[in-house]
Amino acid sequence: MLPDIRDTSLAEALSERYLAYAMSTIMSRSLPDVRDGLKPVHRRLLFAMRQLRLSPDDAFKKSARVVGDVMGKFHPHGDSAIYDAMVRLAQDFAVRYPLVDGQGNFGNIDGDNAAAMRYTEARMTAVAELLLRGIDEDAVDFRQTYDGEGSEPLVLPAAFPNLLANGSQGIAVGMATNIPPHNVEELCDALLHLIKYPEARIETLVDMIPGPDFPTGGMLVEDRAAVIEAYRTGRG
Repeated sequence: MLPDIRDTSLAEALSERYLAYAMSTIMSRSLPDVRDGLKPVHRRLLFAMRQLRLSPDDAFKKSARVVGDVMGKFHPHGDSAIYDAMVRLAQDFAVRYPLVDGQGNFGNIDGDNAAAMRYTEARMTAVAELLLRGIDEDAVDFRQTYDGEGSEPLVLPAAFPNLLANGSQGIAVGMATNIPPHNVEELCDALLHLIKYPEARIETLVDMIPGPDFPTGGMLVEDRAAVIEAYRTGRG
């Protein structure tokens, strides 16, 4: 059988392939989905933990078991990258509202690494459970996994404002994001106000959410005008 050979200009071939690579990086790796605030690896970790029945009231399981399930069923990447993502979700100094409840050495704020995945154990937190609540009620779409043997959610139902509560950082191709974490009580006050008044002014919302709320604390030194401008433009 003869190979399929097509005459294509170099510029056209490069742009077509680079666009496919860029879209894959943007959509499937580096940036969070605005609906649940999660990147694919985080979403797959939580979904795998749910399948393993690792709710906050159940017993812990070895982190290696979780990582193995994620890598084998959903995420065909290296185990160290998956474990690193899982460790970060358990660190209360890195994530404002941790999604993983870790048992064992999950590192510290001084930069010491977590213990190997064969030594640590994990289960979901109550916040992670909120992100998954309703997933059995046909609330979100599913797609086939990479090997076609199972299915995974495109997005989680997310009964928790995760994108703004935990923030996110990511660098893709031609795109990047750096969203700081916020206090969830303040977010809920602002959301309730937005439901009543969809055209609410930025100034009113900044009264309710004075600024970011980092897990390690901090002092807001910017004046109010600079904060308002940052939230109005997304840069600051």
